[in-house]
Amino acid sequence: MSCSSATLAAEAVTDVTASECRAFWVTAPGRSEIRTVPLPESEPDQALVRTRLSAISRGTESLVFHGHVPQSQYQAMRCPFQEGDFPGPVKYGYISVGDVERGAADWAGRRVFCLYPHQDLYVVPVDALLPIPDAVPDERAALAANLETAINGLWDGAPGIGDQVAVVGAGVVGLLAATLVARIPGVAVQVIDIDPTKAEVCDRLGLALTSPDGASDGADLVIHASGSPDGLDTALGIAGMEATVLELSWYGDKSVSVRLGADFHARRLTLKSSQVGRVPSQRRSRWTSRRRLALALDLLTDPVFDALIGGHSAFADLPATMARLAADPAGELCHIVRYD
Repeated sequence: MSCSSATLAAEAVTDVTASECRAFWVTAPGRSEIRTVPLPESEPDQALVRTRLSAISRGTESLVFHGHVPQSQYQAMRCPFQEGDFPGPVKYGYISVGDVERGAADWAGRRVFCLYPHQDLYVVPVDALLPIPDAVPDERAALAANLETAINGLWDGAPGIGDQVAVVGAGVVGLLAATLVARIPGVAVQVIDIDPTKAEVCDRLGLALTSPDGASDGADLVIHASGSPDGLDTALGIAGMEATVLELSWYGDKSVSVRLGADFHARRLTLKSSQVGRVPSQRRSRWTSRRRLALALDLLTDPVFDALIGGHSAFADLPATMARLAADPAGELCHIVRYD
């Protein structure tokens, strides 16, 4: 479907009929608006979904909002239902919870998750939808995409029973990864962040927060998810002999200085990247991205993950909300956009 014409600024949007949709677009670096366009009829193998809520994946969407996707990554960073191109105009996002209003008989009326941008109504193939378990509330379901990233990271990092694991960066992805790895028998986890106010959410997740200065060294695995070069330096500094530092942060077009001098080579450290776009090779013959996302939704039956839900705002206010959140992508946790 196309939502690439007939624009309206957010403040000018009024009532929208069932034959129209409204979508959030980044029109240029640092600028955005809500566009209203016709909504096509669904085909037999498609479904019409009415959005209940979407969520902002702050790290990546902040880079998209500011135009920091490097040209070499334009294709790799496309989300499943993106329209337009970087740096803009572009419709971007991948966290949507809604109801199937029209479609195949076995899908009609179902509550679903879709890797779709911020939009109130949309038509997609039914195989792009995943049913949300009854035990998972809407807001918790919005964590599925970030939890999928954390799952992929743990597959890449391969923590083992009894390991000492450090997670640098108490954002959504870092805390999801820390919560999962803490469930491995015998594993001791320390979460490291420069923001002491993150102690409360860590406590709700059953995790302990420490500052970079107070972090213990000798970790078997260090997961870096702070999005900061200083955080990466901390991660390298606390890794044990022959340990792995797993990089979950993405920096867009920004250059990052990494300290590979001192004892980096003497300690025989491994600096390993992880990216959710591909299932790790050792699992790829058995796992699809759809199966991995379904696993994330199943894991979200645990109410402990409610600790990661942040603020709320209306869809009509999304241009102003995105500008505010993108100005400080390390602040608020999972922000919910409501379509009431």
